[in-house]
Amino acid sequence: MDAVFDDTLRRAVNALGLPVGPEALARLTVFADRLLKWNRRVNLTAVTDPVELAEKHFADSLALLPRLGAARTVLDIGTGAGLPGLALACARPELEVTCCDSVGKKIAFVKVVAAELRLPVRALAVRATGVPEVDGLPRAEVVVSRAVADPERWVPLGARYLGPCGRLYAMMGRGVERTALEGGGGERVGARARRRVRAADLRRSPGHRALAPAGRASACPPGLIHEG
Repeated sequence: MDAVFDDTLRRAVNALGLPVGPEALARLTVFADRLLKWNRRVNLTAVTDPVELAEKHFADSLALLPRLGAARTVLDIGTGAGLPGLALACARPELEVTCCDSVGKKIAFVKVVAAELRLPVRALAVRATGVPEVDGLPRAEVVVSRAVADPERWVPLGARYLGPCGRLYAMMGRGVERTALEGGGGERVGARARRRVRAADLRRSPGHRALAPAGRASACPPGLIHEG
């Protein structure tokens, strides 16, 4: 992997104050290296520039770390190439992470990398329908999805996979309206809305990431993460 990737990821992690040590960074570098190698044969990502890969995929995924708290189980719905689920497992290998996606080739990639890194990541080729028992997906303390275009649809779907006192997160792109971020989906899980947005500059590439808790379900705060 290009040294530029390592340097950019380290800078981004430090800028966000994330608890990512040298061993975790080494695992993330292996993950990124395998991602680019597989991407030559299988369409896993359109982002191949080392700086953008480090910031838009990896640091972006790791931004969830402070919000995991003491959670032990994570379900990543629509994981694609294992982001954020596999990246979170690289940083916290004690997590029990389940990654699901409807595209079998992407899940095959996640399985291979998780096995190489000896991480307890379970990867399933399945589309989440909102019925965990039918899908064969577990309920988890943290449920997350990236690139959510419609939080009003995602929140009630994702909430069905929450364990007791679980927390739900969405990682939304620029096209999502701020009004949707600041409470649009939270009410659907019995939320008490919290409309506080915190921005953090991550990038040598353009853009920043804003983090905004959206509400509470079962006494735990779900959150929505929005790219501004």
